Amino acid sequence: MIVRRLWRAGALAVALAISLLRYWTECLKGSVTLEEQAAWLQQASKRVLRSVGLSYVAYGEPPARGLVVSNHLSYLDIAILSAVMPCFFIAKFEVGRWPIFGTAAKAGGTIFLNRESMASANEAARMITTRLAQPVPVVLFPEATSSDGTQVQRFHSRLIHPATASGAPITPVALRYFAGRGAQSAMTERDLCWYGDATFLKHLWSVLGTDGLSATLRFGESRTYPDGRTAAEQTHDEISAMRSPK
Repeated sequence: MIVRRLWRAGALAVALAISLLRYWTECLKGSVTLEEQAAWLQQASKRVLRSVGLSYVAYGEPPARGLVVSNHLSYLDIAILSAVMPCFFIAKFEVGRWPIFGTAAKAGGTIFLNRESMASANEAARMITTRLAQPVPVVLFPEATSSDGTQVQRFHSRLIHPATASGAPITPVALRYFAGRGAQSAMTERDLCWYGDATFLKHLWSVLGTDGLSATLRFGESRTYPDGRTAAEQTHDEISAMRSPK
């Protein structure tokens, strides 16, 4: 167990270092476009997931544009979604201060939001509207925080409004986690979620020791909605249904 954790921790550090070095190399050549940032994040995420031994399977068709709304279970959600498709994320502003991971988030074109500031929320909404015009989807976690996976929490509609106001398509996606082999086979999805008072490093250390770690993504149909509240309610119900065991 300790050997596996140390090996994966080293592999993760190398994956992040290589990815950031490649990004900085591109910056030296000239300005990096938003599409190039999303493409860089996709490749970096694939390296990160390989380094921690996490496999994933996507069902349905990932969208090429518009807003994607997802349930939120862990920081790993970001790597999984961006590995499946080039995309931008909306994250709390504290993420931008994280060592290494915050730098990677900025390099990937993340929109940062201070949920306690109306001015920040308005600026985030403006940036979302601008990004929705790009041929790269924007990913939002409308629960506003990660959960233990027992149920999908209520969706907040404020940052969904830019999509409904502009007529952009909205696509729901349901995430689930599994751990299926060896001594860790008794672990449940809740054990793999990052929520509550769990510290980042303690949770990451647990993840690095987990055998058979995998995830599934189920994409629903892309639709337009008349308003943010309707979109929040309907995508919440659809994601809840897609997460139900089949």
